[in-house]
Amino acid sequence: MPARLFLTSGDLIADRRYEFARDLQLKGDLPAAADLLEQAIELAPGFVSAWFTLGEIRQTLGEQDAAIAAFRKARDADCNDPHGASLKLMRLGAEELAAMPPAYVRTLFDQYAPRFDRALIDDLGYRGPSVLFKAVLAARHAVKKPAFFKRAIDLGCGTGLAASAFAKEVDHFSGIDLSPGMIEKAKATGLYAELEVNDMLEGLRTRGDACADLVLAADAMVYVADLVPVLMEIHRVLAPGGLLAFTLERNPGDGVMIGEGLRYAHSVHYVRNSLMIAHLELSQIEAQSFRNESNVPVPGLVVVAARS
Repeated sequence: MPARLFLTSGDLIADRRYEFARDLQLKGDLPAAADLLEQAIELAPGFVSAWFTLGEIRQTLGEQDAAIAAFRKARDADCNDPHGASLKLMRLGAEELAAMPPAYVRTLFDQYAPRFDRALIDDLGYRGPSVLFKAVLAARHAVKKPAFFKRAIDLGCGTGLAASAFAKEVDHFSGIDLSPGMIEKAKATGLYAELEVNDMLEGLRTRGDACADLVLAADAMVYVADLVPVLMEIHRVLAPGGLLAFTLERNPGDGVMIGEGLRYAHSVHYVRNSLMIAHLELSQIEAQSFRNESNVPVPGLVVVAARS
């Protein structure tokens, strides 16, 4: 994963204490690291990175109330929340599930972009694009139609891995991604006719009705809590008979939860209901892992739906 985000406090001594604390944290001396972070915060009370790291340490030590307090300080010190402190609060059950802060997603993937493909494929065994490709082939075969599409939209396109998997079957690819760093990598592939830096929902809203025959979202919907608004826009931009194919992490319970990796997981029932609300006809929903975490397959879902 990308290097840890560090936002300077503006105080050289506080920044140095933070760096010493991080060294101690990595060596496993968490009480000493917490003490140094508190010293840094005394010098710079709005030190976002120190508050966030202190929250992580308190959480690891089992001090939940102190962790919640630190994460709240981190979030309140920067309302854009680039560290994702609000996600930690959701994970701890301290706050209701809500949308992911755009600044967090953008920062995460801008940092990740330089080594994204290597880390995702080599370290996490990522296979989302190939899984989606097989699912789309099966869906088209089931209705006796060729798996060829004139116009496709790649949501959360990243560096272009999904477009690469579908390149021979798509005439015109459009990509949307919140991260400028990822868009720059996607440009270098030459696979896209157009690319846009935007949130996927807002990016879809700029598109005309029935402008796409295929919409892909490989490992992108895991950053969306409420799928319905996105699915409704996808229904609008899909031409009749067009397909949507996407992957999700699977919540074995009901509804939506936020997992340990700070990505949303959706239940099968939730997905079925959301597609029904958006007037998309489910073609396939299959429990299948498409990435690993700590060498263990992450429970996932592969979904294909159509605008009938």
